[in-house]
Amino acid sequence: VHVVPHITGAIRGWIEKAARARIGMMSNRRRAVSAAPALQREETPDMCVIELGGTVGDIESMPFLEAIRELQLQVGRENVLVVHVSLIPEIGGEQKTKPTQHSVQKMREIGIYPDVLVARTTNDLTNGAREKLASFCHVDPRDIISMPNLNNIYHIPHILVKQGLHNKFADQLKLRRRTLDLALLNSWAETATNIDNLKKKVKIALVGKYTKGTDTYHSVVKALLHAAVATKQKLEISWIDSTYLEDSGATEEAEEQQISLRRDAWKRLKEADGVVIPGGFGQRALEGMINAINYSRTTKKPFLGVCLGMQLAVIEYARSVLGRKHAGSTEFDKHLTQEEQVVIFMPEGDAKKMGGTMRLGVRKTKLRKDSIMQNLYGAKVIEERHRHRFEVNPLHVDALEKGGLRFVGKDADKGDRMEVVELSEAVHPYFVATQYHPEFNSRHTRPSPPFLGLLQAAKVTSNAAAEGASKSELS
Repeated sequence: VHVVPHITGAIRGWIEKAARARIGMMSNRRRAVSAAPALQREETPDMCVIELGGTVGDIESMPFLEAIRELQLQVGRENVLVVHVSLIPEIGGEQKTKPTQHSVQKMREIGIYPDVLVARTTNDLTNGAREKLASFCHVDPRDIISMPNLNNIYHIPHILVKQGLHNKFADQLKLRRRTLDLALLNSWAETATNIDNLKKKVKIALVGKYTKGTDTYHSVVKALLHAAVATKQKLEISWIDSTYLEDSGATEEAEEQQISLRRDAWKRLKEADGVVIPGGFGQRALEGMINAINYSRTTKKPFLGVCLGMQLAVIEYARSVLGRKHAGSTEFDKHLTQEEQVVIFMPEGDAKKMGGTMRLGVRKTKLRKDSIMQNLYGAKVIEERHRHRFEVNPLHVDALEKGGLRFVGKDADKGDRMEVVELSEAVHPYFVATQYHPEFNSRHTRPSPPFLGLLQAAKVTSNAAAEGASKSELS
């Protein structure tokens, strides 16, 4: 196997397949925030957008850059538009264009010529810097887009339209110029303004094992933000490493530091208005997540579990309510008894193989009538994206249901896969978990219903806590 042409050819093949695939088109009409997405028709897209990350010159990106160069020859240069995003650092009040000049030079050596430069700057791009970039990078000054730091990313569409980037795309790719969807643009502007003006804070504890880098849970964070804006709250995320919610296993020398970290983690969990347990893999720090779930359930703190979060919520309930002290998942313990196997590998899969064994993509879920989730979605059957290998063992569903845990969402095909679990609102204000990943379908105009429900419940909790604190001060 050679990098050229085999690997680059495979990359081009993936791009061509994506570009020609028919995709579901949704109505531009703005729906209620809790409405589920509804596909209106399928069409072949006019344009395929390819994001090529990394840094020009890095060895990791070389095959992908070469594939793009080859693609230009294959489809014709007139059918490709290259946008190069580059940082323009500001030193001593002067915007420096040399790094961008060098990166463009490197791209041209490869055989890729930028048609548009997007200059990422602290402040608006100066005329002097624009002239330098145009001269040394061989790009029309009108095709250099100034992209300064903004209060939030939802201002970006307005900035791009104002500088005519949409018309550049249409003209170079010979697409018909279309009337701008003002309703859609206004929705972005409205979201941006709302975020800027939000005052009332809501604190959500995101409890997981990958909290050192926030990009890991980026989709979850965005879903929380969409729901917070819809409920007119300013989102504050409290990142909690679930390792520090577990019982100590530290050495005597490290014990003092561990106690401090655990004390801080529990303090932040208790101060939160709501709790999210996101997806993940592996056994590390699981017991800390289970402890967080137990605390949320027993103190009636609004809770949302996603994927692994749902599996752990079921395990916690089996342990605490049904008395199965060693209940768990076969993902982490292969020696569990039948009664303890609350979460199991999907029966149609191969537990010995790691590649290609996930249940992936959009699947239909049927929701129980008058459940919290059906009320939030406003539909009996929903479509959400999945990404998992393990699921709740159907053999234990009856016992869990009798114990008070409600499995209100099941797969629409056979009804033997548990998709959504919740506690009755008479027992808990909001205790919901999903096997699927609702965050993947969240949009700023259409927040994900499970996340919306969490933020609505957290708002009530926050208001109640504020009122209690106010009364305490008065007394």
